[in-house]
Amino acid sequence: MPHVRPVTGVRHGRATGCAPVRAGAAFARVPASRVPAVFGRAAGAGNWPADFYPGTSGGREARTVRKSITTRYFYSTAILLLCSIAVMGLIQLYLATGYFREENGEDLMQTIDNAILVISETSEHADTAQRVADAAERAALDAGLNVIDIQRGIILTARASGKTILVTDAYGTVVLSIPVSYQGRSVPEKTCNAVYNRGAYEEMGTLSGIFDTRHYIAGKPLLGADGSLRGFVFAGANADGLTEYLANIFSTFILSAGLMLMVSSVLSILLTNRMTTPLRRISDAARKFGGGDFTARVSVEGDDEVARLAETFNGMANSLEKIDQSRRSFMGNLAHELRTPMTTIKGFVDGMLDGTIPPESREHYLGIVSQEVGRLTRLIKNMLDITKLEAGEYKVNATTYDIWENITGVVFSVEQQLEAKRIRVSGFAPNKTLVLADQDLIHQVLYNLVDNAVKFCDEGGELRFSVTPGKGFVTVGVRNTGAGISPEALPYVFDRFYKEDKSRGLNAAGSGLGLHICKVLVNLSGGKIWVDSKEGQYCEFLFTLPAPPASPIKTGKLKETAD
Repeated sequence: MPHVRPVTGVRHGRATGCAPVRAGAAFARVPASRVPAVFGRAAGAGNWPADFYPGTSGGREARTVRKSITTRYFYSTAILLLCSIAVMGLIQLYLATGYFREENGEDLMQTIDNAILVISETSEHADTAQRVADAAERAALDAGLNVIDIQRGIILTARASGKTILVTDAYGTVVLSIPVSYQGRSVPEKTCNAVYNRGAYEEMGTLSGIFDTRHYIAGKPLLGADGSLRGFVFAGANADGLTEYLANIFSTFILSAGLMLMVSSVLSILLTNRMTTPLRRISDAARKFGGGDFTARVSVEGDDEVARLAETFNGMANSLEKIDQSRRSFMGNLAHELRTPMTTIKGFVDGMLDGTIPPESREHYLGIVSQEVGRLTRLIKNMLDITKLEAGEYKVNATTYDIWENITGVVFSVEQQLEAKRIRVSGFAPNKTLVLADQDLIHQVLYNLVDNAVKFCDEGGELRFSVTPGKGFVTVGVRNTGAGISPEALPYVFDRFYKEDKSRGLNAAGSGLGLHICKVLVNLSGGKIWVDSKEGQYCEFLFTLPAPPASPIKTGKLKETAD
C-alpha cells in the first residue's frame, strides 16, 4: 500500500483550505471550491450540504439577510425614536426653563414693586428713600422715618412672596434685608449702574457673592419725588427650585419616553415580521427554484410593494416553468427527430451488411437511406438557421418590393405537387402590393406555408391566396382545404418540433420546425403570424408585413411579438 500523507487543511470534517486528490501514489492539492468536481459532482449540484463551503451557505445566507433586514429596520426605528425623543426633551427643557424664568421674573418684579410701595407709604416726607438709607446707616429716628414700620412692611412682603429682599443706598450698600444676614454687604458698582441705566435688571447668579447659592435676581432703582436716585431694591429666589422643577419634568419625561420606546419596539418587531414574512416566502420559493422545483409560488396578500413583488415573482415563476417545460419538450422532440432517421439508416445498412436485404433490393433501400440523410441534413440546417436568427446574427436587408413576386415564385416551384394532387389554386390574382421586408426571408416563409398546405390539402382540394392591404401593414394568407388543425393543437403549432402526429415515424411529414421558422422570420421582419382553422374543413395561416413608408427594420436580437 502506498504511503498516504496526512490531509491538511481539514478540520472537524470540513475542508478549510485544500482537499487531497489521489494521483497515482501521491496526492495533488486542489482548491476546495473544486472538491465536488473531483468526486464526480458538478460544483453547486447534487446533494452536497448547502453549508459545505464556508460563507456560501444558501440557508445561512438567507437567515443572515433576514436578520440583517429585521435588525436594520429595528435599529433604524429605534434611532429615529431616540433622536425624536432627544429633540423633544431638549425643546421641553428649553421651554420649561424659559417658563420658570419668566414666572420667577414676574414674581420678583412684583415683589420689588410691593417693597417700593411699602417704603413710599410709610414715609412721612417726599424724600423717603434717602431717609430710609440714612436712618439705616445712623440707626436713628430723628429723621422722622418710621424704620420699624418699613421693616415690618418689608418682612410681610418677603414672607408673602417667599423671596429675599435687599434695600441698598445709592452706593450699593445693603441697609435693609430680609433676612437680615445680608445687611452691610455691597452690590458691585457695575451692577448698580446696570440697574439704574436699564430701569429693571435680571440675572441668575450670586449677585457678586452676596448670595451663597445661585439665585434668580431682579432689581430696580429707588427714586425720589424729584427723580433723583435714592437707592436700589433687589429681590432674589433660590435657583434650587428650578433644579427641582426640571428634575420632576425630567423624571416624568423619562418615564413617558421609556414607555413609548417599549411600545414602539414591540410594534416595530411585529411590523417588521409582518413585512419580512412575504420576503422570506419569496426567498424560500427562490431556493426551491434553484433546486429545480418550478412549481413553487408565493401567496399574494394586500396591494403594497411587497405584494406587487410577489405577483412579479409568480409571473416569473410561471414563465420559468413554461420555459422548463418547453426545454424538456424540445429535448425529447429533438431526440425523437434524430433517433428516427438514425434508426432507419442503421437498420437498412446493417441489413445490407449481413445479407438480410438481397443485392437486387439494395438500390431501393439506399434511396431510403439517402432520403433520411437528407432529412437529417435539413433538420440540422434548420436548427442552425433558427439559432442564428434568434441570436440576431442575420442581417435583415429590408427593401420595398411587390409581395406577389414571392407568391408567384413559390407557386411555380410547387407546380408539380399541385398537379399530382389535382389541387385548385384560387385567389391568385397578382395586383401590385408593396411591402417593406427582406425578400429572401419572406420567400422562405411563403415556401414553408405553401409546402405545408400542399402536404395536408386533401386530394382535389383547394389552395387559396389572399393579400389585403391595411393601415401601415399588409396581411398575407395561405389557406388549404382538408382535415385542418384541432383546437387543442392550435396554441402549439408554432413551437419547435411540434407535431399533431405524436408518432414521428417515417410517414410523419416534416420535422416540426417549419412553422417555428416562419414565426421567427415574420417577427424578425416586423410582423406577426397566426393560424385560423376549422377541423375537417380548412386551415389558414396569415401573417402581416410592414407597408411602405415605414421605418427600416433594425438589426439585432430577436424580440418576438405576441401571437
